[in-house]
Amino acid sequence: MTQGAVAAEGVRARPRRRKRGVAKRLAGSVLLHAVVVVLAVVFLAPIIWGFLSSLREVHQGVSGSAIPRPAHWDNYRYAWSGLFAFSHYLRNTAVLTFLGTAPAVLTSALAGYAFARMRARGRNAFFIFVLATTFIPFAVSFIPTFWVIVELGMYSTRWPWVIWGISGNAFLIFLFRQFYASFPSELDDAAAIDGAGHLRTFIQIYLPNSIGPLAVAVVILGTGWWGEYIYASLLLPDQLLPLGVKVANGYYDPGQQFALVPIQLAGSLLFTIPPLLAFFALQKRLARGIVTTGLKG
Repeated sequence: MTQGAVAAEGVRARPRRRKRGVAKRLAGSVLLHAVVVVLAVVFLAPIIWGFLSSLREVHQGVSGSAIPRPAHWDNYRYAWSGLFAFSHYLRNTAVLTFLGTAPAVLTSALAGYAFARMRARGRNAFFIFVLATTFIPFAVSFIPTFWVIVELGMYSTRWPWVIWGISGNAFLIFLFRQFYASFPSELDDAAAIDGAGHLRTFIQIYLPNSIGPLAVAVVILGTGWWGEYIYASLLLPDQLLPLGVKVANGYYDPGQQFALVPIQLAGSLLFTIPPLLAFFALQKRLARGIVTTGLKG
């Protein structure tokens, strides 16, 4: 076969390879979208079921047709104001979430900056020790934590949430440390030339450029404290309880003492609206923060 024939055969084979590559990419894209749709259905199905069941007649429970007829929208009004002061406990939840989230995000960012940018003997060993605390099971630390809170006289108060807030969070420290480690050292040199110390450098340079990681930290930690149940139900009196505990305890008919499941589902859905709104408001910054953290260090 001459050299010209070989070249012609190569030219003819090139479109076939291109078509096979396009077909593979299309098949991969279809498979990926199918997996996403299946996962979306898995996650949305309980929410849709809960919403439809919340529209049933209060004594019907969750039995009956999938789509209730008629729909009892009054269940949401009763969930808000029928059995207890919904808005009061919602405010308690917001206060506890703020106390446990805002200080923890700030102190975790400070600790992450220190681990990433400040040179000190034993820094890496201490960082590993901080990370190791995330492997301590909750069942191991729960009883000692509860005993310390009682002995310090913080039982039936919000002070434990303040202490947890200013103590930071090991995972968030890791998150910020990885993010700040990717900053060029020239920023620190320029700040040092201007006479800025570490605190001023952090506040004026690092913190304004940390919107993405801050959004990730607020969403991760905030949703956890928003749904807190165990510590809240054990440490707080009724007037300070968060909404999640009240809704989880159920709505009961005052006369017959049985659970009003549709109203409880309505209250649960109302309870989930604020964190969902926060997630959608921070969605773009959250995605950017996930991409820009933990990839370098």
